[in-house]
Amino acid sequence: MIIERLRQEHHNVERLLAVLERELKVLDHASHTDDEVLRGIMGYFALYPEVYHHPQEDLVFAKLKIRDSAAAAKIGDLASDHRKGTELLHCAAQAVAAVLADPEILREKAAKTCRDFIEHQRRHMKMEERDFFPAALRALEPQDWTEIAPTATSHNDPVFSDAAEQTFDALRARILHLAREAETDRYCEAFARIAGDVHSDHWRWRF
Repeated sequence: MIIERLRQEHHNVERLLAVLERELKVLDHASHTDDEVLRGIMGYFALYPEVYHHPQEDLVFAKLKIRDSAAAAKIGDLASDHRKGTELLHCAAQAVAAVLADPEILREKAAKTCRDFIEHQRRHMKMEERDFFPAALRALEPQDWTEIAPTATSHNDPVFSDAAEQTFDALRARILHLAREAETDRYCEAFARIAGDVHSDHWRWRF
């Protein structure tokens, strides 16, 4: 299903945005960032979302405008929002390249440029998940999805597919590392809650 794939790609994008945020925290403290990871993130955003994900969404949106013009009007100019994201991506990529080439360049400005891109991406995806995708699922007819299907990319995601590209090895390793960290944090939080409950029960029964 096309919408399911688009939603999965949003999930993948959010994972990359989380990695980028981690790297920006390092950048803020003038510490050594992982250059290969930063280049991988920018390379991914320039490739997969721009070339495959957004054009697919634009096709679905074109069908929505035919089937439910009011819903499409509420969403606004999706293509324009995609172009805005592209502009912010280019600015972020240039800022990252500049910092990697010359560490003396103002890191704070580069970090802000990247955060502007992150905020736009999250705001854009939130709107699509909340308004665009449900509207498309309600309004489009089976024949619409049939017509869109042949245009769906058969290109494998260069980071998240089984046939991932070697170029992004460092980025995948960082994503897995952060996932393990998050899992450890969840385990520690759960253990702390259980320990707190046990402690409370202990004192409750003593009195």
